[in-house]
Amino acid sequence: MPDAYIFDAVRTPRGKGKNGSLHETTSLSLATQVLEAIRDRNNLDTSKVDDAIFGCVAPIGEQGSDIARIAVMNAGYDQKVAGVQVDRFCASALEACNMAAAKVMSGEADMAIGGGVEAMSRVPMGSNGGAWPVDPISAIGTRFVPQGVSADIIATKYGFSREDCDAYAVESQKRAARSWEEGRFRKSIIPVKDQMGGILLDHDEHMRPDATMEGLSGLNPSFQMMGEMGFDAVALSRYPEIEKMNHVHHAGNSSGIVDGAAGVLIGTKEMGERLGLKPRARMKGFCSIGSEPTIMLTGPVDVTEKLLGKLKMDINDIDLIELNEAFAAVVLRMMQHFNIPHDKMNVNGGAIAMGHPLGATGAMILGTMVDELERSDKETALVTLCIGAGMGTATVIERV
Repeated sequence: MPDAYIFDAVRTPRGKGKNGSLHETTSLSLATQVLEAIRDRNNLDTSKVDDAIFGCVAPIGEQGSDIARIAVMNAGYDQKVAGVQVDRFCASALEACNMAAAKVMSGEADMAIGGGVEAMSRVPMGSNGGAWPVDPISAIGTRFVPQGVSADIIATKYGFSREDCDAYAVESQKRAARSWEEGRFRKSIIPVKDQMGGILLDHDEHMRPDATMEGLSGLNPSFQMMGEMGFDAVALSRYPEIEKMNHVHHAGNSSGIVDGAAGVLIGTKEMGERLGLKPRARMKGFCSIGSEPTIMLTGPVDVTEKLLGKLKMDINDIDLIELNEAFAAVVLRMMQHFNIPHDKMNVNGGAIAMGHPLGATGAMILGTMVDELERSDKETALVTLCIGAGMGTATVIERV
C-alpha cells in the first residue's frame, strides 16, 4: 500500500461572517481561487489530479450541486479531474483530506485534493435544514440539544468555570495575533481577489487581539435562554449527575462565524517525483468515530484514543496538537483528559480568534500543522475536530 504525502496546503483568510470583506464573494469563487493557487504554486499538470474532495456543511443554493466539481471546472482544471462534495459537519474538510489520502493509499488515485469551503455570510448555518433537530422522532430519541448547550454540559460536567473558558479565549486571541505578526501563516495564505484582480482580503479579519478578561466578563451567556426553554432539562435527563447547568459560553469564547476555503494537495511519492513536487508531510493515520450525541462535542477524546491505538502511539508521541476551537470547553476537556500542556495545543491560536468556516476548517488546520511542524522543527502532529450529532475525526501527520 503506497503512503499518502502532503505536497502543498493553501487557505484563504477568514472573512467576518457579518459585514465582512468576503460577503460579496461567492462560495464558488473562494473554492476556485484555492484550486487556482494549488495549480499555480506547484506548476501543476492538472490532468494528473484524479479527484477533488471538498467539505461543505450547508450544500444548498450557491454552495449546492457538488461545488467541488463545479469549482474544478471553474478553475480551468483538466476535464478528467472529478469532484465530490462531502458533509461531516465541522470535520467535513478534514474528512475530505482523509478521503483523498485513502484514495491514494488504496491505489484508486495517484494525486487528489482534499479541502472545503463555507461562505457563512451568504449561506447561513442551518439553512439546509435536516431532520435531527426538528423531527420529534430523531430529536427526542437522541435527546437533542443545541451545540452551545452541549458545550455548557462539558463545562459543567468536567468543572470548567466561566473564568477558565474566558482565559482560554484571551490566550487564543494573543496566539493568533502573534502568529500573524511573526508571519507563521505566510506559506499557506492566499489573498482573496475580486473579478478585476484587486485584493479583497489578505488577513484573518475576525481576530480581536485586544480582548481581555474584563471585556469578556461583560458578555451574557449565549445559550442560557435555550437551556431555560427546556434543553437544560433534556441535558439533565441524560446526565443526572449534574445538579444544575452552568452556562459559560458566549460569543467571546466560542468560534466565530466566517467565510473561507482551503485545499491540500495529496499524492503518492512517485507521482510527486514525476511532477517535480517535494513532499512536506506524510499522512500517518486517520479515522472517525461516533460519540454520545447530547454532550456531542467530546468526540476528539474518543477518536484520538482510537487513532493512537491503531497507530500504536501514545499522546506523548505527538509533538503538536490542533483541536478546532468550536467552544473553549471542548479544548479544555481534551487537555484535561490527556494531560496535554498548553504549549503543545493550538499553538497559533484557533477558531475562537480567527473563526470557523464550517466546511473548510479541517483543511485549514491541517495545513497550519504542516507549516508549524516545519517552522518549529518538530516531527508529528495530531489534528482533530468535534462534530455535530456526536462524532470525532482525527488525523496524524509526520514531517518529511
